Amino acid sequence: MASPSVSRSPAGRTLRRRPQLSDDVAVHVRNLIMSGGVRPGDFIRLDETAADLGVSVTPVREALLTLRGEGLVELVPHRGYVVAPLSRDDIHDLFWLQGQIAEELAVRASRSATPEAVEELTAINEKLRRAVQDGDADRIEDLEFSFHRVINRLADASKLSWFLLSATRYTPVQFYSSDPAWGESAVESHRRLIAGLADGKADVVGAENKAHFIDGAQRLVAHLDEVGIWD
Repeated sequence: MASPSVSRSPAGRTLRRRPQLSDDVAVHVRNLIMSGGVRPGDFIRLDETAADLGVSVTPVREALLTLRGEGLVELVPHRGYVVAPLSRDDIHDLFWLQGQIAEELAVRASRSATPEAVEELTAINEKLRRAVQDGDADRIEDLEFSFHRVINRLADASKLSWFLLSATRYTPVQFYSSDPAWGESAVESHRRLIAGLADGKADVVGAENKAHFIDGAQRLVAHLDEVGIWD
């Protein structure tokens, strides 16, 4: 049986060429691993991956070195890189960390939310609603990022925001952006969060932002169960 290749990305995109190309490859493979596109024990071949993504072998090799440092792949001598074990607890731990940070950022944001900020968030969420309705995955990803960037900006906590950004590297965004049910849920969650900001209810805003990540973990674990990633 041929080894799985990275061409099974749900996005099916050709990566842009730029100096940070190895980072782009790492994002692609990381999302593939976290969404179950490749499974623990599967080999990720340098040449196949490079051909699938339309890049040279060098950025793929650099990306796999990065992912090895993160514990997502392991190097098997004389055979190459293999996807490392991934457990349900790993998923819950990653999203728990994201949720804890996101809750604190939202609480801090509630203290400095202005009518202008509420209006900005409302406008972004309306664009997100239309993108979900249209099934525009790229637009959904951009708008979801923009929405939470406004929250993080209001929180005025650059270090916490950086840690959250680092933790969300392990969130397979394409898995969520391609799921209409998640998109509708995200829009409704944002509406409740915006209402909490408008009313100055820090506890409501914090709990809502945290719940958004808990929901993400539950959806991903259910998906990985369904595809039999732990069989």
